[in-house]
Amino acid sequence: MSNPSLLILPGDGIGQEVMAEVRKIIDWFGEKRDLTFDVSEDLVGGAAYDAHGTPLHDDTMAKAQEVDAVLLGAVGGPKYDDLDFAVKPERGLLRLRKEMDLFSNLRPAQCFDALADFSSLKKDLVAGLDIMIVRELTSGSYFGEPRGIFMEEGQRVGINTQRYTEAEIDRVARSAFELARRRNNKVCSMEKANVMESGILWRDVVTEVHAADYADVELSHMYADAGAMQLVRAPKQFDVILTDNLFGDLLSDTAAMLTGSLGMLPSASLGAPMENGRPKAMYEPVHGSAPDIMGQDKANPSACVLSFAMALRYSFDQGAEADRLEAAVEAVLASGVRTGDLMQADGGKPVGCAAMGDAIIAALEASL
Repeated sequence: MSNPSLLILPGDGIGQEVMAEVRKIIDWFGEKRDLTFDVSEDLVGGAAYDAHGTPLHDDTMAKAQEVDAVLLGAVGGPKYDDLDFAVKPERGLLRLRKEMDLFSNLRPAQCFDALADFSSLKKDLVAGLDIMIVRELTSGSYFGEPRGIFMEEGQRVGINTQRYTEAEIDRVARSAFELARRRNNKVCSMEKANVMESGILWRDVVTEVHAADYADVELSHMYADAGAMQLVRAPKQFDVILTDNLFGDLLSDTAAMLTGSLGMLPSASLGAPMENGRPKAMYEPVHGSAPDIMGQDKANPSACVLSFAMALRYSFDQGAEADRLEAAVEAVLASGVRTGDLMQADGGKPVGCAAMGDAIIAALEASL
């Protein structure tokens, strides 16, 4: 039986540095847990543009379609700000999502006990927080037509179209309900059914899917603006939040800051099952390329490491090993080891990116 395959796309900025630490952890699992992957590596974003004149070469796209999972670092940087929109580094990421049809974006917001003081909210509101936002990723107002900037009666008009089909809502709703069954069996669906027809359809389809196949899961509905308010008022009332592309973008970034640092947040983008039953998938940290600290050994690799933990869980059926890796990250934080983004005036042991990776491996060793 062949090993599961993983395509690594470090990308730009600190993507190279954080991915180097993940490669060390992948090697550890092969050596110590007999969990071996066929790993290949390629270019995306600005790195791909520098080499090929495009943010994603067709050969790389073909590889991404063939492997069991893709692990991406980060794309972009000021070097590429003046490029034409069609070849900006971010277009490579969007192409991967669109052509792999990664319609379900999983954005966890988990507050480790050691970092509860980093949140802008009171500690008792966020300590122990563990919620998941399921964002529809390949439709809605970011992809709907017509779109563009047009001249109308002598002035420019910007148009974006919010568009959803029943099938697009149905499949992401099922993704959220299935995920809820593996967690606390509770889904809150958020839209704007009070003012948007697409919101009315969203609520109708989610309700129909729930009644047909997921009546065992507790379902509630909330307007997205009220949901944003509730996220900062009492975030632990939620378990799985299901929402569309635009609102998911806003709500997941709101939830991200409840945890105190973007350097700790992973994500997964999942598609339809392949022949082996695994979903097409791409995993990436939420943080950007951070060009201001690239090459300085200052980056926090934890979000990229936790993205690999999500890959273990959702692509490779290795839930116990995912738990092991997440616990190792938590143990390192509890010991006071901190990269620069996590340092506070009250102390902690400052380390660089590579030393943080080494500390996580030491915690993995201690788990054996």
